[in-house]
Amino acid sequence: MSRSNIAIVVPVWGDMAAVTGLIDRIRSWSDQPREIVVVAAESNEHLEALSAAQGCRYLESVRNRGRQLDEGAQACASPELWFLHADAAPHPSSLGAIASCLAEGAEGGYFRFDFAGPSSWRKSLLAGLVNLRVGLGGIPYGDQGLFVRREAYLECGGFDHQPLFEEVSLVRKLHSRGHFRGLELPIGVAPRRWERDGWWRRSLTNRWLALRYLLGAPAERLAAGYDSDSPTREELGN
Repeated sequence: MSRSNIAIVVPVWGDMAAVTGLIDRIRSWSDQPREIVVVAAESNEHLEALSAAQGCRYLESVRNRGRQLDEGAQACASPELWFLHADAAPHPSSLGAIASCLAEGAEGGYFRFDFAGPSSWRKSLLAGLVNLRVGLGGIPYGDQGLFVRREAYLECGGFDHQPLFEEVSLVRKLHSRGHFRGLELPIGVAPRRWERDGWWRRSLTNRWLALRYLLGAPAERLAAGYDSDSPTREELGN
């Protein structure tokens, strides 16, 4: 088993089943990260125990994904950072793909959007549209497994301390430096919001929120609307 120079940062708010599955998945790989930092939105004894059992570092923060991500990044000693949502399904070859990308001169990047679980024409179509949007210069969001050299992360100011669209400023700055690359390797994105709300409704809602943010709506107000349709904390996840 080999160990990379990559630290994985995972923000968590209540979704124990998802984060347990994610860490189990990572620990099954032949390549291992240098460290895994789990950042809880509040005190969570079960998550702290899970982290200790799996050799992860546990931090407590507040319910604000941008702040959780940034505090996790600041706590890492590794020169390369990879940020994962708790319900992500990354590919087993992801660490090697990141290492190769950064070794070739990139400062950061992201994975190809793909829905986790059984395939369907809706998943394929919507994932294709997301990848087309990003390929035409759109922002890859956090569910695409953003990674970055720690030095570049700090120089770009890191994640904004806000609960939604926390990655936009960072991604734009990394793009402007000219060394931010998309990988062909996919990352599985949990489809539960789309399955619950309807595939087209959820996608259009996401685009509407992004447009409102672009036009200056505060992230906190948008996050309140984004979260209000989630009946449970576990369903929301990160």
